[in-house]
Amino acid sequence: MDGKYTKLLQKYIPGGAHTYSRGSDQFSKNAPEIFLKGKGAYLYDLNKQKFLDYGMGLRSVSIGYSEERINKAAIKQINNGMNLTRPSLIELKAAKKFVETIKSADMVKFTKNGSTAVTAAVKLSRAFTGKNIILRCADHPFFSYDDWFIGSTQMKKGIPNEIIKLTKIFKYNDINSLKKIIKKYRNNVAAVVLEPSNKICPSQKNESTCCGKRKCNRNFKKNNFLKDVEIICKENNIVFILDEMITGFRWNYYGAQKMYDVNPDLSTFGKAMSNGFPLAAVCGKEKIMELGSINKIEKERVFLLSTTFGAEMGSLGAFVETLNYIKNKNVIENNWSYGFYLKKIFNEISSSEGINEYLFAGGISCSPYYECLDKNKRNSLPLRTLLMQEMVKRKILFPSFLSISYRHSKLEYNKTVSALKKSIYTYKKALTRGVDKYLVGNAIKPVFRKLN
Repeated sequence: MDGKYTKLLQKYIPGGAHTYSRGSDQFSKNAPEIFLKGKGAYLYDLNKQKFLDYGMGLRSVSIGYSEERINKAAIKQINNGMNLTRPSLIELKAAKKFVETIKSADMVKFTKNGSTAVTAAVKLSRAFTGKNIILRCADHPFFSYDDWFIGSTQMKKGIPNEIIKLTKIFKYNDINSLKKIIKKYRNNVAAVVLEPSNKICPSQKNESTCCGKRKCNRNFKKNNFLKDVEIICKENNIVFILDEMITGFRWNYYGAQKMYDVNPDLSTFGKAMSNGFPLAAVCGKEKIMELGSINKIEKERVFLLSTTFGAEMGSLGAFVETLNYIKNKNVIENNWSYGFYLKKIFNEISSSEGINEYLFAGGISCSPYYECLDKNKRNSLPLRTLLMQEMVKRKILFPSFLSISYRHSKLEYNKTVSALKKSIYTYKKALTRGVDKYLVGNAIKPVFRKLN
């Protein structure tokens, strides 16, 4: 049975939250239904119990909840008016700082969410090339709530077939799958869109998995998957869109594109760029971005992004201060290191229980994940829910993708290790005796599913 607040949320909000990833079907039954506030690396429920959080606002908070310096920068701009009749000074400062930071960005357009930014990049690509088909990576979970993307998932209801046919998929780290689909639709492919990396890095010869190091030091100036994508796009007059919603200002201060040595035509950013304040961006080469301009006389225009709240001064003030904080406090290096040691101890505990083939952590150290397998070594949502349930018992929110923040310190690490030892022991018992003996309530469900 759903609790009081879940019922109320679902009564007034379709899905019970404004992001499906926050829905009650994404958490164990014992997770708090609703929170009052966040501070540092913790969330507080209505009873003022605090929970150590590894979700961090769906990976939008890389420093910490309610960070004083960033709040003050946002409040200063709010006191200046928040939303003016013409562009604000902070709007100019933020755009200049963004373009100076991201090498591939000649121009930038701010907006409020990642879906809008990626769809804007898709529209620009179609306008620039005069083509219609979009190729998107099948291994990256989410690009937009708009029809061009959702039509390529299981949830096609409400989307015209004509739109569904215009998006095709390819596999990450499989350049031949991309070549094959480009060959088939070559004359009508407008853009290729993918994340720089997710669970693994762009592969190189004999280096097809993540190195798992405390700080990745591979030489990506050699050929790698992303560089191959870039070359293929140039050869076929296809726009190369790199979605850095998650990787931007988390993998590297200058973007994962800097780390992987690629030069996309268009990029999209969000999440960690403003430490939880609502902000996203589409940026890229002037020759493409200028299609949305108003100063090109006698040139047909693209109605790009036009949002009243796209350049709210509070969020832009938070963005500028967030970048200053990240750089001055070595936030990215801290988060890489914490994630590395968290993965390491997770696997050590699992190995000590003799179940490391069924439960293990992996991924890029600044954004680790864990896999939960049943005794037949198949992905198990019930077992994943069980691990989440056991961690919640110890006042820790522990989703399968772990978001590390600057406020995760030695104290938080030690709390996590203690909780993992007890939780992984229960996981071990569930493997042999059956998960139903230990799991309370329903297992979590995939976000993208056809039926409820």
